Amino acid sequence: MIYLDNAATTLQKPPQVIQAVVEAMTTLGNPARGAHEGALRAARGIYEARCRVAALFGCPRPDHVVFTSNSTEALNIAIRGVLRPGDHVISTDLEHNSVLRPLYALERTGVACSFVPADARGTVHLADFARLIRPETRAIVCTHASNLTGNLVDIAQVGALARKHGLLLIVDASQTAGAVPIDMEQMGIDLLCFTGHKGLFGPQGTGGLCIRPGVEVAPFKVGGSGIQSYSKTQPAAYPTRLEAGTLNGHGILGLSAAVQFVKETGVEAISRHERQLMEQFYQGVVGLPGVTVYGDFSGGPRTAIVALNIGQTDSGTVSDILAQAYDIATRPGAHCAPRLHQALGTVEQGAVRFSFSWYNTAQEVDTAIRAVAELAAEL
Repeated sequence: MIYLDNAATTLQKPPQVIQAVVEAMTTLGNPARGAHEGALRAARGIYEARCRVAALFGCPRPDHVVFTSNSTEALNIAIRGVLRPGDHVISTDLEHNSVLRPLYALERTGVACSFVPADARGTVHLADFARLIRPETRAIVCTHASNLTGNLVDIAQVGALARKHGLLLIVDASQTAGAVPIDMEQMGIDLLCFTGHKGLFGPQGTGGLCIRPGVEVAPFKVGGSGIQSYSKTQPAAYPTRLEAGTLNGHGILGLSAAVQFVKETGVEAISRHERQLMEQFYQGVVGLPGVTVYGDFSGGPRTAIVALNIGQTDSGTVSDILAQAYDIATRPGAHCAPRLHQALGTVEQGAVRFSFSWYNTAQEVDTAIRAVAELAAEL
């Protein structure tokens, strides 16, 4: 199989990630729940994972790295943890439902939401963020890159705007963590939400939230913590404040090995390779009769995603043919990005998304180009 659905999850993982999970399954106890070797091994390993994540993303304090099951959970914690009735929040048309649905839920409690519009190429503009700021605006919630088009948002500019107006900046890095350089301090990010199973090459069921020191996030859930057991409230200190219950230690140690792999390989090297494959594919399909490509390919930074349609054929039909006739894995449909599909005019048809990873090759891309060309000629 030629796997080109890496924006959903990376299928091929570094061998050291698999080995780390296997070893953890046979050696880890429960962190903060004892002084025996199994518990201590878990605590040490999870702390090392916090340090590695903090270093990768420019988070000033490892204890402000909170582990979650995925970026959806991290975004729910961040969004629901800082916004209150009467607040106003700005987001964008590029967002995934992991941002949109928490915001829509908060709207029903009295939080006002505004959305920066996407243009015909699926891009958003800084001036539109500024135009939406009100006296009661509390935060900006913004994806770093669209999971549909691959368009990258200039988060440093958004961060500078947020700092100028005293706003919190919550960033969804689901598509960029491990694939695009991120520095929270330099980019003005207050809360960074990431998942482990995509560009970081970690196990599914892992993710996290990096929090700038001084930012207060209310607990999303409460329960066992291994410390302060007689307190009726969740411990106030990070990361325990937001990590009620037993952590996914096995997955976190796999994620730790994955982050180390990304560091040793180099985010820039990974990004360069993936962009080269994306550009190769884009150049091969953009001129084909009947093929429509979505997104901004004018030369600016972007992630390794190309979304397209062939004529008026339903995207699910095209993706099924690619899988069954060519053994190429892609993602059709709405991609949990309803507002952007509305902006692009693809609500009914959806789009076929090709997304590339470190483990893909130029030969695989050539095969995918030939497959699209043949389908375009037939359909």
